Amino acid sequence: MQFDPWNPDFVAHPYDVYAQLRREAPVSFFEPTGQWLIARHADVNALLRDRRLGRAYLHVTTHEEFGREPEPDFQDPFWRVVRAGMLDVEPPVHTRLRRLVSKAFTPRMVESLRPKVKAIAESLIDDFVAKGGGDLISEVAEPLPVTVIAEMLGVPEADRHLLRPWSADICGMYELNPSEQVQHTAVRAAAEFADYLKDLARRRRAEPGDDLISLLAQVADEGDKLTEDELVGTCVLLLNAGHEATVNVTGNGWWSLFRNPGELARLRADHSLLPTAIEELMRWDTPLQMFERWVLEDIEIGGVRIPRGVEVALLFGSANRDEEVFPDPDRLDVGRADNPHISFGAGIHFCLGAPLARIELAESFGALLRKAPKMELVTEPVWNPGYIIRGLRSLDVSV
Repeated sequence: MQFDPWNPDFVAHPYDVYAQLRREAPVSFFEPTGQWLIARHADVNALLRDRRLGRAYLHVTTHEEFGREPEPDFQDPFWRVVRAGMLDVEPPVHTRLRRLVSKAFTPRMVESLRPKVKAIAESLIDDFVAKGGGDLISEVAEPLPVTVIAEMLGVPEADRHLLRPWSADICGMYELNPSEQVQHTAVRAAAEFADYLKDLARRRRAEPGDDLISLLAQVADEGDKLTEDELVGTCVLLLNAGHEATVNVTGNGWWSLFRNPGELARLRADHSLLPTAIEELMRWDTPLQMFERWVLEDIEIGGVRIPRGVEVALLFGSANRDEEVFPDPDRLDVGRADNPHISFGAGIHFCLGAPLARIELAESFGALLRKAPKMELVTEPVWNPGYIIRGLRSLDVSV
């Protein structure tokens, strides 16, 4: 098998191909997307921190000067939302946004959410156990982060059913060569979500609460504030990044444990292993397989020259299985202590929501270990077609 992100068999198990890439072609050009694939941990880690690359390039040049086609006009509503958040911008805009958002999204604020996260997780899992199991993804993994983020943002309960479809539709644009239908769906979802958040933010400015939107609307630093578009872009990013990662670590993680019954038994026998187990599950079957960056100046990686104007595809899933960094990398080890995985990225774009994701995962996995100690797989799951954001369609279990 070759690197083929549209092949369901490759999506289901890309790791043998990654191992071959690391051995034989750690820096290779992938013609169908015009990207350079970067397979080794050391290179991926270095490039995430290298300021000669960027998530965007419009801060230093135009589409035409960079040799790229401008995005079609119909995509404008999508990019207006996305480029108002911090993920797809570079310094100095990124520096300013991250500083402002960090004033509201503090470690203390995130840790204060733990009791609420625990209560939400336990309520979902109590209901799940009472009915004898079902689809772990749709009934536990998905509603947990959506409910947490909705409560954080102050989204009324009656509107929360809108969030998951918006997130899924927006994230479709991040797959490789998305179809025109997927693009239009993402644009519509981004526009609808932006309109909803603008209305909510205006209400919170008039009548502030103790939610994150109220905090973001009021946060200031030396007279600097988030614009309305920046507040919206930040909230969209928090939902999409926070939700998709937690859902897929949960689904992929339990499927990994079911495929490694010895490690599952080990974790069930010793719940103190949970913190290292969660990090290992993020490493072993990475939810975000690829992170793309633009080359802003000519660079050289492993003796290969990569010119300005192209995109590198950093293979997180491959880097997290690199034998140069992880002893016996294909073995799942819930007690793995030395685990420098890069599932949350590195450098200035390191995931701001990583502490919240870890809390959600700890409370979700912990509650399932306690309340469903004999949970079993009912049917072998099927992977979603997406490769970059990689997860299962469902995970049917009995308790």
